[in-house]
Amino acid sequence: MGLTPVKTPVVVKKLFPNYIWEVPTNQKVIYLTFDDGPTPEITNWTLMALKQYNAKATFFCIGNNVVKHPEIFNNVLNDGHAIGNHTHNHVKGWKTKAVDYLDNVYKAQEAITSQIAEANTVNLFRPPYGQITPKQGKKLMALGYSIIMWDVLSFDWDKTITPEACLQNVISKTTAGSVIVFHDSVKASKNMQYALPKVLAYFSDKGYRFEALNTSIF
Repeated sequence: MGLTPVKTPVVVKKLFPNYIWEVPTNQKVIYLTFDDGPTPEITNWTLMALKQYNAKATFFCIGNNVVKHPEIFNNVLNDGHAIGNHTHNHVKGWKTKAVDYLDNVYKAQEAITSQIAEANTVNLFRPPYGQITPKQGKKLMALGYSIIMWDVLSFDWDKTITPEACLQNVISKTTAGSVIVFHDSVKASKNMQYALPKVLAYFSDKGYRFEALNTSIF
């Protein structure tokens, strides 16, 4: 797993207080998020799993994938999930000039909003790999984006962990208001397809509900 923790340390959240790491709440609410789609191999399966529990989530979409798979993207929309921008080509912020990074975000925004009637409603952004420079973040927030990070990483993409470990990463660290990262990608599919249904069942049995992110709750 490297040096990245499953549960984001409080000190990290305090270092970047303008980013969203979790949603303070007294209610039993969890915020599932899915990065890197839409993909033919896994996104529709994800939607079916969520539907079984009347769960809403937030999908941080790669613009290029939206262009390639508009019908799957529309399935996400039609099921009532929230959409976020995840750049057009999954670029690394720490290795990209601010102007080029923003251009890539704009390109993704165009791809996403071309499929949505309310083009101005997509104002959630998650940086790929969690990599974003202060300059990039400042410019995006000035444009009205809320930068969504996370409270819990499932590590579903990590082929060195077992599906059961992926499940336990989420179950052991999630609390009310947690923002959890999964991926609707081929790379993450084995672990995610094992863990997601069990996460949904586990927390539903404990009285939690799953909601989509929106700026009114931050």
